[in-house]
Amino acid sequence: MKIRSTTILTVRRDNKVAIGGDGQVTLDTAIVKADSVKIRPLVDGKVICGFAGAGADAFALLERFEVKLKDYPSNVPRAATELAKDWRTDRALRRLQALLVVIDAKHTLLVGGTGDVIQPTDGILGIGSGGNYATAAARALVRNTDMDAAEIVRESLMVAADIDIYTNSNIVVKELAC
Repeated sequence: MKIRSTTILTVRRDNKVAIGGDGQVTLDTAIVKADSVKIRPLVDGKVICGFAGAGADAFALLERFEVKLKDYPSNVPRAATELAKDWRTDRALRRLQALLVVIDAKHTLLVGGTGDVIQPTDGILGIGSGGNYATAAARALVRNTDMDAAEIVRESLMVAADIDIYTNSNIVVKELAC
């Protein structure tokens, strides 16, 4: 059986950064949970992570990322890079199947198991099954509206939910000041 789930999106606009995710978890062809929360605050809410992929794998990565944040306080890119290095080289971690989106006041990062730590040029980043739909909607809304970051994230995730069968409209959005 294939586990599918999630759309995570983050947008930076007007000195705010917002991150949101839907709540659906799908097992093979059945929706098994509609209200999962895939956005987690870390470091007393100064860093927020969203995850897509296998839930247990994502939680294992979040725990390791928290340790890296303690090792490199106030340096989220370095903590993310150290996690990515461990993820790529450690035999057990290498098998984990998830992606992380990490935001703080200054950075938006995609962290992947192949050693990737990517910062998008435009501050818009989507992952998961509906990530591309949400990203396209967010870019259009940034160019053509005056909506704030949280509104753009919520509306873009709703667009993804209308298109992607693995994304639902049970959306959680968190916001940080930049």
